[in-house]
Amino acid sequence: MHRLRRDNGIGRSASFGRGDNSGPRMTFCEAPALDGELEKDAATSAIAVPSAQRLVIALVGMVFEARIAAGPCVFVICRNTQAEIAASLERALQRGCRSIISFGVAGGLAPHLRAGDWVVASSIIDARQDRPTDVTWSQKLARLIPGAHHAPIAGVDAALTDAAAKRQMHAETGAAAVDMESHLVARLAEAHGLSFTAARVIIDPAHRFVPAAALAALRPDGSASIAAVLRELAAAPSQLLALLRLASDGYVARGALTRMRGVVGPSFGL
Repeated sequence: MHRLRRDNGIGRSASFGRGDNSGPRMTFCEAPALDGELEKDAATSAIAVPSAQRLVIALVGMVFEARIAAGPCVFVICRNTQAEIAASLERALQRGCRSIISFGVAGGLAPHLRAGDWVVASSIIDARQDRPTDVTWSQKLARLIPGAHHAPIAGVDAALTDAAAKRQMHAETGAAAVDMESHLVARLAEAHGLSFTAARVIIDPAHRFVPAAALAALRPDGSASIAAVLRELAAAPSQLLALLRLASDGYVARGALTRMRGVVGPSFGL
């Protein structure tokens, strides 16, 4: 789970996610500076141990997102199986985490957004329920991230793979982007009294079709399977061009994630 398996930055946005409809699944995600590493990094770093108010939970969908998010002030949870979510969240709360962010890639819904563009959530749309994010935190992130759009983000359980579905969701909700974790963050925040926000970078713009080969690549643990992609391409070679375009978008999105992580500081702007 530590290895990235050459995923090229292609992530689990809502329009490029699991092809099934099995619902939310999450687990603790093993990556550098997570869980037990939190205290170790704080003890060995020249930076003072962060206060409880500056510790933040980051909910992600992919292993590469977890590695980018990780740090001495961050407790990362990777959306995967439901078995460990309660224990993972409890560990985070015991460490004093009182804030949670949805971090990673997203599918574009607003037609002007391109791969690499940032959306900081003004609210999370969950089954047409609009849940406002923490105003101070969200606005600070929007100022820190160059060119970020401050707009609603939709959270869904099943992937959107074609332009028509994205257009429809944008028309119905007004959301600028869509992913498969942000609505879970909003629910967890409400249940546990946490402040929350979401910061997502576009990986597949609204006009981009996501081929079946891309969906097949994603394992439940957030890693990628090159063998599955090759099998899909062998069965339907016509997907190759769309897959290459998506891989190019993924490279751009991953670069934007890495740059943003350095800009917002160890506690995601807290």
